[in-house]
Amino acid sequence: MSFSRSSQIKHLRSLIPLWQKKIPRYPLYQKGNPQLRIFLPQFWMKMVKPEKDFPPDRLSFIVHPQMTKLDIKNYLEKIYHVPVIYVKTELRPGEDIKHPGRGHVMAREDDYKMAYVFLAPGVEFTFPDIFGGANTKSEKESDDLKKEREKEKAIQAKQWDKLSIPPWFR
Repeated sequence: MSFSRSSQIKHLRSLIPLWQKKIPRYPLYQKGNPQLRIFLPQFWMKMVKPEKDFPPDRLSFIVHPQMTKLDIKNYLEKIYHVPVIYVKTELRPGEDIKHPGRGHVMAREDDYKMAYVFLAPGVEFTFPDIFGGANTKSEKESDDLKKEREKEKAIQAKQWDKLSIPPWFR
């Protein structure tokens, strides 16, 4: 059974992750009626809370890897009417996924692109406090349950070679 060269290339293209594929340009004209004239951005931006304390006139985003500084600036100015002075971008490596028992690296998360946006003077942004800073009783109980589960996992990780033995015999 032999495959043609074109089918092999198509198969290899399907293995490329979506965020690494080139985004095709939207056609200006299409045959037929009605004409499709809805121009939506083909990129995405995710606002994240910074690790350190930022001044209120700076924002941080995780953006689509193909976005340039100009794309980010135009995206915020044209769609959200946010005055932007300067945009700084950087690529960050993905975190290592380690084996829970042995500690060696099993896989690595995808790399991502961070964008730091400097707003115009006088424009400030503060993250809203959604939860009000107070934990409810059910949240405290769920936190205690999570801690207990983590303790159980730590014990199981230490005794991973004895998991086939019943727990009452260990």
